[in-house]
Amino acid sequence: MFATTRCIPEQTKVVLLYGGRSNERDISILSGNAVEQALLSLGFPTIKIDAKDPDYIEQMRQAEPDVVFNCLHGKGGEDGCVQGVCHELDLPIIGSGVLASALAMDKTRAKIIYAASGISTPKSMALNRGESASYSDVSAALGAKIVVKAAHEGSAIGTYIVDSEAAFDEAVKAAFDIDSLLVIEQFISGTEVTVAVLGNDELEALPIIEIVPHSDFYDFEAKYAAGGSDHICPARIPDDVAKRCQEQAVLAHMALGCRGLSRTDMIIDSDGTPWTLETNTIPGMTATSLIPDAARAVGISFEDLCRLLIELALESASE
Repeated sequence: MFATTRCIPEQTKVVLLYGGRSNERDISILSGNAVEQALLSLGFPTIKIDAKDPDYIEQMRQAEPDVVFNCLHGKGGEDGCVQGVCHELDLPIIGSGVLASALAMDKTRAKIIYAASGISTPKSMALNRGESASYSDVSAALGAKIVVKAAHEGSAIGTYIVDSEAAFDEAVKAAFDIDSLLVIEQFISGTEVTVAVLGNDELEALPIIEIVPHSDFYDFEAKYAAGGSDHICPARIPDDVAKRCQEQAVLAHMALGCRGLSRTDMIIDSDGTPWTLETNTIPGMTATSLIPDAARAVGISFEDLCRLLIELALESASE
């Protein structure tokens, strides 16, 4: 399972990109530290570069790596920007290319693609900075409980669940402080799950993880603080629902044009319908992250997962 056709030499030189300038810099540093230890234990010569450095692109060029392991989260790292840099430098990079990265990072565009591909996703509307929306109009279309999201942020940054006019206005203002485009989305109550997908042309969905946050929802603190949430794998859902979740995650991966890996987050409602919320193309690789948890459930160690992502990047670059 998850085997590739390429056998990579142990002396494959890796540039590990981490840090950066996004709101998820601290998480990226944690991911980078964890991946660095894995790559060194595998014997790969590894050059760690902080993308916050003004000359990080020149550092990458001078390093002359065989592959780039991208641990940048958020803007600049998983929105197509660094993918474009690597394309121009002719450097293989783990994960998706420019277009898929940009589409997945933009929640408004991703939802359009989901709907066109037959993937169930909550009803929503987009709101650009400078535009206004009233709670009464939005709630009439989407329901009394609403999710306000910054369209280009990850890790639940700029995400608010509201059910009143005052809370809605405050959430919109706060979200616009960090992004110029918002998604105003129907709130779906149910079981939160996430499904990782690995592969390029031959795709495999990993076991489903059920997320039980120790707060009102799976916010930044629940994602990354020790004890902030429980990850239950396999998820406590019926087999037929699990199959639908995995099929939907694979379809999202394909519809967006992802490569290597993705992780799609969903809510399963009381009727057993999975509703796709978003797809992540550079998911966290920290001690509390979800993809390493799902990989361990099928016997893939963290080190083997890192090696597999490098194999998939080299395989994709050779096609």
